[in-house]
Amino acid sequence: MSNIVSALDHATYAGITDIREMGLNGMITLRGDLSAAKIKSAAKSAAGLDIPPQGHINTGKDGSIAWMSPDEVLVMCAYDSVPDTLAKMHKSLAKTHALAVNVSDARALFEVHGPHAREVMAKLCPVDLSPASFAPGMFRRTRMAQVPAAFWMPQEDTFRIICFRSVAEYAFGILKMAAQKGSEVGYFDTAK
Repeated sequence: MSNIVSALDHATYAGITDIREMGLNGMITLRGDLSAAKIKSAAKSAAGLDIPPQGHINTGKDGSIAWMSPDEVLVMCAYDSVPDTLAKMHKSLAKTHALAVNVSDARALFEVHGPHAREVMAKLCPVDLSPASFAPGMFRRTRMAQVPAAFWMPQEDTFRIICFRSVAEYAFGILKMAAQKGSEVGYFDTAK
């Protein structure tokens, strides 16, 4: 029997920020009419949280729900709890036009932490990451260099990044390059 492993087996890098692949994480895509009562109920049953407004993420003790598009959210939970969480969601969605599917093994999750985290991400993403424009609790889908990515800040000086598992090594490589010692730009006040 094969072992379940994450994309990069908890790889780490220490530069102007600390970067780490966060291991196995449960992720469920929920698609449907986000204003429908059954969709809201399914999301709530999965993480105990409401569907967040556009461009945001709600986080609680049992997981998170991130807004992905007008008809899609991403539910994050413990990897081992995905089958039970998905079963609860399917029960809530009975006879509703919706999709709830386990995408855990198709994704990789990274963390960038440290006083230069904003500038590391700004080097790679075409997004205004100034503290006035992007703060903890906000969620963004964009690209990171040449690959699709989504990210949020669970707290100041920390970013979590989701990408496809198939590009995890590339994503880790560009994060390391952007975080090389001596590469500080010093643009954001939080890095001074």
